Amino acid sequence: MDTTLDGTHLQRASLPGDISLYELHAPALHNCYYLLSGPGSRQLLASPETVGYPCYTALLDETVAALHHLTENGLGGDLDIFTILRGGLNYPLEEAAFRCGIRVHDMHFVSCERVIRNHVIEGLEIKYEKIRPGRGRVLAIGDILATGDTFRYCFEHLIRRFLLDGGSLRRILFFTIGGTRAFRLLEELSAKMNALFDGFEGIDCFFYEGAFSVYEDKGVSGINVPDIDFGWKDGVITPEFRRYIVDRPDALLEKCIIYDGGARRYEIPVHFDEVLEYWEGIRERADCIDVRALVEEKLGYAGPLDFEDWLDVTHLRGLDGLGPLWDGEQALLAQDFDLRALASRRIESIKNLQAQYENN
Repeated sequence: MDTTLDGTHLQRASLPGDISLYELHAPALHNCYYLLSGPGSRQLLASPETVGYPCYTALLDETVAALHHLTENGLGGDLDIFTILRGGLNYPLEEAAFRCGIRVHDMHFVSCERVIRNHVIEGLEIKYEKIRPGRGRVLAIGDILATGDTFRYCFEHLIRRFLLDGGSLRRILFFTIGGTRAFRLLEELSAKMNALFDGFEGIDCFFYEGAFSVYEDKGVSGINVPDIDFGWKDGVITPEFRRYIVDRPDALLEKCIIYDGGARRYEIPVHFDEVLEYWEGIRERADCIDVRALVEEKLGYAGPLDFEDWLDVTHLRGLDGLGPLWDGEQALLAQDFDLRALASRRIESIKNLQAQYENN
């Protein structure tokens, strides 16, 4: 069992408006980790109906709030942006920096593609890049991180280029819809950069709505994709997002927290096909799926749980006012979901949206 998050607790930071920011503290972690929650990111992560440009704008207010928090706590000067040309294009880093009065000095990017032979993924390859190394740079990155393999590959390529051309990094700002594997990866990369760059200050990592886990198998439904789909088990999810799902129980049973960030904006028909494939699969398997086990899987724990045990499992101990949220989740565990009817509703809704998109 991964013990990285043992002893985790959240501390809420004071922010104006309707964006919530939590500092995540765990004895095993040395970088700065945060959870961001806002109306846009909650809707994006819970609603596969959100497609196209709104996928970008959904994260804007939350990203602006994060940068304001950093500038008020010592982040000064310019920053660079490093984009991995896939899901990273969905993160509004340049616009958020502009709104915060932060100058973007350089824009770096790489195009990273999977090497596939005989239908087997054999590795990764960077096809195209623009990297302009400088001294003492603060680097902002936005990317979806599940296993972290692509991110590690691209980031280590960037480090090599900086070293080759005499550049250096002072600080990393990482924004992610991401999984808990980010913790080990970022801790390892931070230690490496401490050894390579004098004066390196560390990594500030912002998770939108939570640090989610990654499915290790096909799950209770038999449909989930290992190492790609996100879930709640062993993760740290914001109270706001948990409340948002309690108020929208159908969303709890979606395939995962986000289907495919890139497809949702740039390959929208592919995204619709993936959502429909999942719900059609649920409808076909409805009589074989253990509904109680499915709900427990989605909530991230087997229940019912008493309040104290629930605080430990969810890593929410120390936060106030969570009694109603605990009540709501225990009620979800007892709810009698009609999977076939739910799947039929979702299929009709997605097909209607797909038709509207294709007719415009």
